[in-house]
Amino acid sequence: MAHIKFGTPTNEYYELFRSKTPPGEPAHLIATVRPYDDPGVERIYYRFRKIHSTIVHKTHMVFDLDDAKLTRIKELFIKPEWLQRPHTVGYDKKLSANPFVAFEQIPPRSRYQFLLDNSHYIIMTFIHGPVCKGQIALNVINDHFWVMFLDPEYDLSVTYPAFLRLHSDKVRMPIEIGSDMRVFNALTDEYKKAAVEFYKARQDYYTSHLYSGFGYEALWKGNKASDAPVLTVYRHFDSASVHKGVLGNLPKTMWVVDYPLLERIYYALVAGFDVYGTVGHQLALRLYMDHLRVEGESYFLDFLPVDVRPKLMQSWYKEIDLKKIDYYASTIPAKISFATDEPKREFIEYVVNRHISPATSITFDAVNYERGDIVYQGLPDKNKTENDILKAFRDISKPGTPFFTLMKDHNIQVAYMRIRLKNGKDLAISIVINQWHSNVTHLFGEKAELDITKNSADFITGLIGSYPNYFFDVREEDLPDFFGILIRFDKSPGSYERLARYGVNRAEDRLWDMYDWFQKRFYEDEPVNGGLFDLNRYYYLAK
Repeated sequence: MAHIKFGTPTNEYYELFRSKTPPGEPAHLIATVRPYDDPGVERIYYRFRKIHSTIVHKTHMVFDLDDAKLTRIKELFIKPEWLQRPHTVGYDKKLSANPFVAFEQIPPRSRYQFLLDNSHYIIMTFIHGPVCKGQIALNVINDHFWVMFLDPEYDLSVTYPAFLRLHSDKVRMPIEIGSDMRVFNALTDEYKKAAVEFYKARQDYYTSHLYSGFGYEALWKGNKASDAPVLTVYRHFDSASVHKGVLGNLPKTMWVVDYPLLERIYYALVAGFDVYGTVGHQLALRLYMDHLRVEGESYFLDFLPVDVRPKLMQSWYKEIDLKKIDYYASTIPAKISFATDEPKREFIEYVVNRHISPATSITFDAVNYERGDIVYQGLPDKNKTENDILKAFRDISKPGTPFFTLMKDHNIQVAYMRIRLKNGKDLAISIVINQWHSNVTHLFGEKAELDITKNSADFITGLIGSYPNYFFDVREEDLPDFFGILIRFDKSPGSYERLARYGVNRAEDRLWDMYDWFQKRFYEDEPVNGGLFDLNRYYYLAK
């Protein structure tokens, strides 16, 4: 899945594959479903080949492999003493599908730190990869949440590797069966049950070892500019995107991810996932991901006061008995002393403002993040700066306003807007809609869990996502009129007629001019990570 870049100034990308032939001979690709499947030959050679096909953003996930990365790999995997004498492992299906057994000889600290060093890429392969395509696959996550990571020094599976060996049978995943699982077997869900047993054992283990509980220091803070100790995940209905830092306003939920959880997310949902697998295979992984989400949310709650944890969890799963999602409220003490009645907000503000390494350049979103209760000030008389314009959008997007009716009527989850400035470079803005869910526990019937009156929107500088649902083209002098339409949109013919001045319908000739402009701007802003947008999910109605 990785598009490998070798640190050269040119944007050339390569893929790594297994070959039957060594370098110097024509490559002979070994075609297997998974990277750990039996190659069918005695010896394999890992080789690179250049990608000549058009780079499309929906599959473009860049992994830098330069001299610095090579040095880091040597630091992590060559210098440390391994837990066992280095040896090759076979291709037994169950062994290969369990990284905690297959790679037991490698120190967990090295394995986890490698994942942390590449946290943005690792989570991207899940969120941006084939497993997260389609409504049913994606209604397992909320529309907007932040992800943090446990520091290796405080991860007991890293400091006490025998814990993973003791519970290796509980971290087995549905992928050990391959791609042909039957639906009945998926519904019996022995793997999710094993995961729940591991989750409870893990919580009890931490409770017995952490006399005082978790402090802020237990979160990985990152060390260098490329580190991503906090990530933002957006769901765009039937696709998703992940971004470094804390974008948007305070989300409903957050995750804290430790080594066993991060490894299982990658192995189950990326390395072991088969997009062409049976319904049973995909159902089993969908149900498995249900539990992994609960784990991530639980580990975040472990930093908050003990009495707050079940209440906050229940607020995320309205009308759901927490026993049905196997939530296991830990009794790990709360080491942090909170001064407000909003511990979630207080926690993340301390983490971002005072804990995360300044080298990462992670700060709160100056436009969308509101400290305390949101106060909608109304539209300013003049929009002098880019932030003024973006804040004006926030002022018209108060939950329950006609703005969200307009977005819903046009199937908009993410829209791109060009604002033509009188002076200076035109603005490219993403409008991201966050649908409110009472819970995300059901495979079907998602509409019943939605409440449009609680939807929110984020207005981000730059272009987010791979599938824009709509384009808007507005001149700076027309912004007051455009804002007026959004404020008073009433579905009348007059409202639609006024909106048509700014919205770009798929039947209009100017659609392609606008597409070209956004595409060019994307390449300017993201010369390495940019790729072609997909209009397959653009608003369907042609007028």
